[in-house]
Amino acid sequence: MTEIWKDFTFEAAHLLPNLPDGHKCKRLHGHSYRVRVVVGGDVDSKLGWVMDYAEIAEAWQAVYDTLDHRYLNDVPGLENPTTEVVAPWIFKVLDAHLPQDTLVRVEVRETCTAGATYSP
Repeated sequence: MTEIWKDFTFEAAHLLPNLPDGHKCKRLHGHSYRVRVVVGGDVDSKLGWVMDYAEIAEAWQAVYDTLDHRYLNDVPGLENPTTEVVAPWIFKVLDAHLPQDTLVRVEVRETCTAGATYSP
C-alpha cells in the first residue's frame, strides 16, 4: 500500500468547557488549524497514482464548510472540541466522502507545536 497526503487549513474559535475555572483554554480563543489528510491504497498501474488529489480536496470541502470561521462548540459532536475530539470528527466526515477504505488517518494541529493524530 502507498500512502499519499494533502494538507488543508481552517480558522475557528472554541473553548474547552470541561476544564477547571481559571484554565486559559476554558476562555474563548481561536486557532489557525492545519490538517493533514492521509489516504492509502495500491498505485493504479495506468494512472500512476493512488487517488487524484482533487478528489481529496472535494471531500475536504464538507469539513471546511462546516468548521471554517465557526465556533466549534456549536458544531454537533464538537461540544468539547479538543484536538483529540476534532481529529476523529474530521475523519468521520471525510470517510463518508472518500472511496471506501482509503482514508488512513487525519492529523490536526491547533498550533505550530501541538496537535493530535487519529487513525481507527
